[in-house]
Amino acid sequence: MADPDAAGLRPPVTATVTATRLFHVSDVHFGVENPDAMRWFADAVAAEQPHGVICTGDLTQRATHAQYDAAREWFTGLGVPVMVQPGNHDMPYYNLWERFRRPYKRFGALEKAVGARLSFDHAVIIPLDTNVPAQWRWPWSDGVVKAAKLEAALADLGRLSGDPRVKIIACHHPLLPKTDGEANPTIGGDEAFAALAKAGADAVLTGHVHTPFDMERARGNHAMRMIGAGTLSTRLRGAPPSYNVVTIAADGAVKAERRDFTLD
Repeated sequence: MADPDAAGLRPPVTATVTATRLFHVSDVHFGVENPDAMRWFADAVAAEQPHGVICTGDLTQRATHAQYDAAREWFTGLGVPVMVQPGNHDMPYYNLWERFRRPYKRFGALEKAVGARLSFDHAVIIPLDTNVPAQWRWPWSDGVVKAAKLEAALADLGRLSGDPRVKIIACHHPLLPKTDGEANPTIGGDEAFAALAKAGADAVLTGHVHTPFDMERARGNHAMRMIGAGTLSTRLRGAPPSYNVVTIAADGAVKAERRDFTLD
């Protein structure tokens, strides 16, 4: 069996803690970010010191160098471990050559500066990329789960076989539609959900829709928790800026608390 250390999956050597507490944020969209909401979130991180912050994509609005510079400064300034996932807005918008040849060059530099993988006493986070530079439909913003990306996530779950910690998938696009029976905007999402749940994933954290949600869904005989974060940007879709506090207890129970930003 491959060594979990090689994939960053082994838990850190820390004092025993009763629960792992994560702040789940998404769609900050530097370039059209909400400065007050961003300050509110950063203040909460500083005051409460969660074990980690997970951002599930759309760090920028147009993937410009200036927007990535701002994102890098903000995420590295939070002062806690951070994991970022790419979103459809994080591939170059104006430089088409780079978008098709090296779509994650700018994101990769940010990921390297921030840190890529998180594992804790009670939870391990597994990335799943659901983005493509282009596709044979419009809009290009909707998700696509490519076979190679899914296999990489399943391989991580395989290496964790027998590990009692909660396994959490982090990706940008929700894997299933709002309700069963609707068309799924994420191509390959149903198959990915079923495969990940069968392989032992307990929950999936996503963003993209700018509207928070928390539900348990199932495919076949395997269920998985779906937790979506809202946005900290000005691009609101019927809900205020928000983020989630995800707490994983020692017994494996997962609790998600939604926090909304409102001006007093």
